[in-house]
Amino acid sequence: MDEQIFLGALAVTLGAVAGVLLFVPFVALSYRRRGGFGLGRFVLWGAALIYLMAVWTYTLLPLPDPEAIRCAGVNLDPFAFADDIREAVGRRGRGALSDPAVLQLLLNVLLFVPLGFFLRVLGGRGILVAVLVGLGVSALVEATQLSGVWGLYPCAYRVFDVDDLLTNTLGAVLGSVLALLVPRRHWGTPRFPDAEEPRPITRSRRYLAMACDALGAWLTGIAASVVFQVALYLLGAHAAMRDGTAAGVVGTTTAIVVWLIVVLATGRTVGDLAVQLRFTGGPLPPALARPLRFAGGIGGYLVLLALPGAWGLVAGVFAVASLVLVLTTPDRRGLPGVVSGQRLVDARAER
Repeated sequence: MDEQIFLGALAVTLGAVAGVLLFVPFVALSYRRRGGFGLGRFVLWGAALIYLMAVWTYTLLPLPDPEAIRCAGVNLDPFAFADDIREAVGRRGRGALSDPAVLQLLLNVLLFVPLGFFLRVLGGRGILVAVLVGLGVSALVEATQLSGVWGLYPCAYRVFDVDDLLTNTLGAVLGSVLALLVPRRHWGTPRFPDAEEPRPITRSRRYLAMACDALGAWLTGIAASVVFQVALYLLGAHAAMRDGTAAGVVGTTTAIVVWLIVVLATGRTVGDLAVQLRFTGGPLPPALARPLRFAGGIGGYLVLLALPGAWGLVAGVFAVASLVLVLTTPDRRGLPGVVSGQRLVDARAER
């Protein structure tokens, strides 16, 4: 039981990490295809990510110790599970559902029910695609087990069972049928006819843009730090250079430079681009207004955060002031609009 709980927690963790990595692209795609961001839709995609991780963790993990591996057998007899069910019924009668063989069969079906459901609701695909994808995913899992994780082990550490292909595919079909209960208008990711229509600039939309900027800059900084740290190890840099300090500076600087380039080139941050916002107008020329917009937003926060000592506290005050000004300034322009003298509009209005 502890192992199953651990695998479930691992799936949730990996799914959450994938959700964080894909959050900004998801927001941008949602605004372009649907005209806005739907929390329910995001939660559903998050559940799909966690499910995919669960398929991996529960079918392939835990990986055994190579020294203690015991080669598993192979079942190439289709519908052998029917004999197992008859034997379980003969032994236990009405209690056959608690028989390990029957439970294994039911779990194999249930494991793939969400796949068929997500294929219809999120992908807009029907039963035929559910059959093909369910069979394909199940075959990939079984082949991975049969090959000893593609040669990582000398032989299969779990039984290759052709019946698993059948029961998994059946589960995908049942999930696709179950998804028929969801109204058709919620199937797939169609482009809404009014996706390009301007919408009000709400507080939640502004905060979503700010969240995309903060998350995107953080991930950019982490990626640059990791790459730099790996390069130091590969180049055999001195131990003092590999303590993480230099990598942290490189990461923060990279995030600042990337966001500055985006703002100078477009007048918008990554968050503005994601939620279709634009700062425009004002008495200043773009060559001056854009740097000020950067300084009054994520750029100023990142620079303050990178400074030593008590500047971290100043960065916190800056962040709080930015959040408050979204509530108190016209058209939710916030601090970037105040310092640049620009107003905030829906980018689709100009198109």
